Amino acid sequence: MQFGIFTVGDVTTDPTTGRTPSEAERIKAMVAIALKAEEAGLDVFATGEHHNPPFVPSSPTTMLGYIAARTERLILSTATTLITTNDPVKIAEDFAMLQHLAGGRVDLMMGRGNTGPVYPWFGKDIRDGIPLAIENYHLLHRLWREDVVNWEGEYRTPLQSFTSTPRPLDGAPPFVWHGSIRSPEIAEQAAYYGDGFFANHIFWPTDHFQRLIGLYRRRYEHYGHGSADQAIVGLGGQVFMRKNSQDAVREFRPYFDNAPVYGHGPSLEDFTRETPLTVGSPQQVIDRTLTFRDHFGDYQRQLFLMDHAGLPLKTVLEQIDMLGEEVVPVLRKEFEALRPAHVPATAPTHASLVAAKENAVKENAAEENAGVAR
Repeated sequence: MQFGIFTVGDVTTDPTTGRTPSEAERIKAMVAIALKAEEAGLDVFATGEHHNPPFVPSSPTTMLGYIAARTERLILSTATTLITTNDPVKIAEDFAMLQHLAGGRVDLMMGRGNTGPVYPWFGKDIRDGIPLAIENYHLLHRLWREDVVNWEGEYRTPLQSFTSTPRPLDGAPPFVWHGSIRSPEIAEQAAYYGDGFFANHIFWPTDHFQRLIGLYRRRYEHYGHGSADQAIVGLGGQVFMRKNSQDAVREFRPYFDNAPVYGHGPSLEDFTRETPLTVGSPQQVIDRTLTFRDHFGDYQRQLFLMDHAGLPLKTVLEQIDMLGEEVVPVLRKEFEALRPAHVPATAPTHASLVAAKENAVKENAAEENAGVAR
């Protein structure tokens, strides 16, 4: 399984000190977190995309390109690429360029975003969110797989004999996840294309995501991509750890209580009971994360949110060290021991996509030769 970190890039005041980092400090902190993730033996770093304060990651490929130059092994991804308000032509070209710079260590997650005003900022209507996601991704999918594209749709100007450049590295487009917290149409879209489905399993109860993932798995099989249990699933999660669980709760409570996303709402105890947020010892994080398989079946990627709510960088880096040293090695072993042999162990990588493409070419050639011989 792939394990990693995702960030939403919020600039939040530390409630214990009253200090708010500058945008420059927060951007540099995100880079430091990515470098620490590779150092700690994690597999993935993913950044969100936002165009409004208090968030800073408005240009994910810029950040990921910089991180690519400073890492060797880390898979670089997005926690959201706004398929609704970004031009699919620009997405196709930006991420193909990033592929070449990173030697293929790239995938991305399509999403509609959770900020309503972003739509008119980019000339779109939020009421068209689902149709935009469907149409724009259909075009993106073609741009990466056809050298010359003629296209006409409802939401952008037509294309005539258009070639996006650069072409995907080795002829293999980046693997795509479709992220959703509430929309069955997006689960259906992921299944139709045989792409991955990512449930950002952080704010809603488990049974909500069970329904979405269950739909995706059934439809993945319906479209002939494999059995339902072979569908490519990713999950989000939130953790805060200390050696002693009481210390973890005491240290994290002021951050939770004042966080813009869930502060001044349910208590920390209620929230950890009703959602996947785990605040405690490394063993408690291991135990809780292993239950995700019981709820959702075998899955291929687990990303953790650890740098939110104003937590200082020093604390976040300590968390990543604990994750890499004490938690992930156990989770890798336990998940692998439970996984059936026919179920993919990880999400597709550039190397596996290139190999699959080459195998398909060989199989087609063999079938054509057999037809000629007959």
